[in-house]
Amino acid sequence: MGYIMKIGIDLGTKNSLVFIPDKGVVLNEPSVVAVSVTENRILAVGQAAKEMIGRTPEEIQVFRPLKDGVIADYRITQAMLRHFIAKVNSGFFKFIKPELLIGVPAGITSTEKRAVIEAGILAGAKEVFVAKEPILSAIGAGIPINSSSGHLIIDIGGGTAEVAVISLGGIVCSHSLRVAGDELDIAVAEYIKNKHNLAIGEQTAEDIKIKIGTALPEKEPKYLEIRGRDLITGLPKNIRISSNEICEAIADPLAEIIQCVKNVLRETPPELSADIMDKGMVVAGGGACLRNIAALLSKTTGVPCFVADDPLSCVAKGTGAVLDNLDLYKKSIMAKK
Repeated sequence: MGYIMKIGIDLGTKNSLVFIPDKGVVLNEPSVVAVSVTENRILAVGQAAKEMIGRTPEEIQVFRPLKDGVIADYRITQAMLRHFIAKVNSGFFKFIKPELLIGVPAGITSTEKRAVIEAGILAGAKEVFVAKEPILSAIGAGIPINSSSGHLIIDIGGGTAEVAVISLGGIVCSHSLRVAGDELDIAVAEYIKNKHNLAIGEQTAEDIKIKIGTALPEKEPKYLEIRGRDLITGLPKNIRISSNEICEAIADPLAEIIQCVKNVLRETPPELSADIMDKGMVVAGGGACLRNIAALLSKTTGVPCFVADDPLSCVAKGTGAVLDNLDLYKKSIMAKK
């Protein structure tokens, strides 16, 4: 029997992670592609392309080919997947077509799922499996998904927030919300524009959220000096903002995520509700890195809440566990083409 190369990909709206069994997460790059419009060729993928956002001349366009966790630009997603596969599949193995396992949102349509599978095949994969992200995330967070007790996972990514109750290896009830990290960035930029008359780019908004963002007001707020364009004079300007202002800015999108969690809790069968109350909810994904997010969720739902270890790579680690036991999981959680 020949060697089979297996690759797990967490294809995220903001970042994509690539996992190879026995090696772990081998690649973590932004899901961004820069294209030369005049020559119709790809100039950069990942971090190099992300650094171009908001800084390009008109003949260069920067795309984020995934929107709300699904493929928005098919051709560019395919090029990005090809780049990721080539980057991790070097040496002798580059002649072997790998088996790909790609994480997709639980609320994905069959058309969106087919687009992911076809993009993977055209990017050079031998076979493509897709698995639901909440399950992968739960596996990566160390939750024993095959046990008969209920576990609630909240996966807040760049484009989608997914809340799912998992028991006996499957999703009992779940909600997918297309409000997540990107919406928080937009809310930060809008708030600064309305309150301080300052225009900032999406990179700056994301930096602010990462550095001083908080889900709950703090007694001792953190401060950050930011720069942007004054909307009145049109000139560059520096201002100082506090973490409590950011807390106020992102309150609305966070309220939608909380409502989504409450909806799932309402639909959960009573036996599983008791398990969740006992064990608590687990938050994973990039959104889990927002300060005080677990405290906010506990406070608003009355259910204990914890942040997973290394929340950013939970889905990628989950793909690794599934790849190690591919035959076992093929029947249960994967929709094969």
